Amino acid sequence: MTRNTPPRSNGKSGQARKGAKPGQVARPRWAARPARPEATDRDGYTAQTAPLAPGEAPRADESRPEGARGGAQARAGAGAAKGAGAKQAGPKAGGAKAGGSRPAGAGQGAGPQGDKPRGAGPRKQTVKAPKLLRTPKAPKAEPAPRGPGGDPLVGERYEVEVGAVAHGGGHCVARHEGRVLFVRHALPGERVIAQVTEGTTKSRFLRADAVEILEPAKDRIAPPCPFSGPGKCGGCDWQHVTPGGQRKLKVQVLTEQLAKLAGLTPVEAGWDGSVEPVGGKLPAGEVPAWRSRVQYAVDPATGKVGLRKHRSHDLQPIDRCLIAAPGITELGIEAREWPGVASVDAIAATGSSDRQVVLVPRPGAQLPIVELDKPVSISRIDEHEGFHRVHGRTFVREVAVGRTWRVSNGGFWQIHPEAPDTLVNAVLDGLDPQYGENALDLYCGVGLFAGALADRVGEEGAVLGIESGKQAVADARHNLAALENVRIECDKVESLLPRTGITATDLIVLDPPRAGAGRETVAHLVGLEARRIAYVACDPAALARDLAFFREGGYRPVSLRAFDLFPMTHHFECVAILEPAGEPVA
Repeated sequence: MTRNTPPRSNGKSGQARKGAKPGQVARPRWAARPARPEATDRDGYTAQTAPLAPGEAPRADESRPEGARGGAQARAGAGAAKGAGAKQAGPKAGGAKAGGSRPAGAGQGAGPQGDKPRGAGPRKQTVKAPKLLRTPKAPKAEPAPRGPGGDPLVGERYEVEVGAVAHGGGHCVARHEGRVLFVRHALPGERVIAQVTEGTTKSRFLRADAVEILEPAKDRIAPPCPFSGPGKCGGCDWQHVTPGGQRKLKVQVLTEQLAKLAGLTPVEAGWDGSVEPVGGKLPAGEVPAWRSRVQYAVDPATGKVGLRKHRSHDLQPIDRCLIAAPGITELGIEAREWPGVASVDAIAATGSSDRQVVLVPRPGAQLPIVELDKPVSISRIDEHEGFHRVHGRTFVREVAVGRTWRVSNGGFWQIHPEAPDTLVNAVLDGLDPQYGENALDLYCGVGLFAGALADRVGEEGAVLGIESGKQAVADARHNLAALENVRIECDKVESLLPRTGITATDLIVLDPPRAGAGRETVAHLVGLEARRIAYVACDPAALARDLAFFREGGYRPVSLRAFDLFPMTHHFECVAILEPAGEPVA
């Protein structure tokens, strides 16, 4: 291996430095710094070129440019010079900034004898220069936020016919006089009165709520939650839709994203065109209580908790969240006051009795004494987002796929109680891991998929997990300490994976964040020539984009399943299985 040293040089390109000893490294040519420029005043004068002040005699050892004389007088008494009949001179005065012009007196002195050359006789001063004052610079005004402009339309009502469902936010698309409206609380095919909630006369599109239903769709029901509806809680998108109708909407979203971003039909994606329900069937009108983690905001005036309204920091006070898991409801958080607290994050573990409440105090406030209806661990997050234990454990124990998992500091875990087993089974069914194979688990979190893969590939196989969250990595290493064929590394996938030296593997699982894996990471993965790849996605648009990148690299989806793990919301989860398709797409 050779040392990476700069070439020997004397500062001139292509010439060796004279007298250099063997092994001596010359200073790089950019090390020869230019002389530091002299300090100048705001008119561009230096200490040597500054003109004389009124009544000032030049020093005997000082020489000044001829044109530098009298400039200070011009600066100090320019108004007097103009009043004395000074005319604008064409040529620049010595020492003035390039491109500027100065009065005639600026180069020769103000007053009747201003045109005498230096040394021609004593000067007769008729103007006393005022004291120069430095005026402070006015603070820069904050730039006004750029927006579409136009007159606001908020509150305007339009009768519209609702079109297809849109991806994200529980909106459907409607049009009024050629302008697009994204309407919440509506359904495809309905005729509604839509009230604008965001937008102006110059906006490309408007946001609106359906405040009156003129012609309802057959899947419409009365929202079971009293806090759901226009201008209310933004946590749920589809409270006004039957469970089957919600899954139909999600099917339409996934179908559109696959076609638009990946150029795939459901058949080409290996998808049967359904979003699978998870959990048992409920009686009509009953809401599934699945959310094992709920973050409440706190009203600073009353100390009562609530949930945020859609696209707003405004608070909707509540006394119960219908989709909250029983372990959350039993804590009784809504029934008490939380003075000095900005938010309350409640976690109810699945498979254990662990309950955790994470508090974010308001700046300068003291945490209240917390007394809830069930035993619970309390932690807080400081102003620097540091996690601190108040009492109890800093983690909860989750149970899934036959193993107990430690999840610390309010870290990520699937919030539907049946989600971990559902997703792991879908991944293992699709990959069909064999004894002795090697696998990668990317964005591995606390090690859920890595542990399941390690059990299947056995002691002759190996699993490498990569995760960027330090606490998640610590939990993963704790959770999988008994498995000698698993290694967990802490770094970003796109940074660490190219440095591992891995050139091939048998299986890959990736569960990226909502933005997806991206073109560069996908390009690296296809180069590993895995037998199969399992892609777990929480966003259908990101999934479709990455499927297009895999297709460019020669991989095609052979199986795609979608799961309704977030009932009453627009979210759902997908698992795609990919295999090499032959030659890469040109």
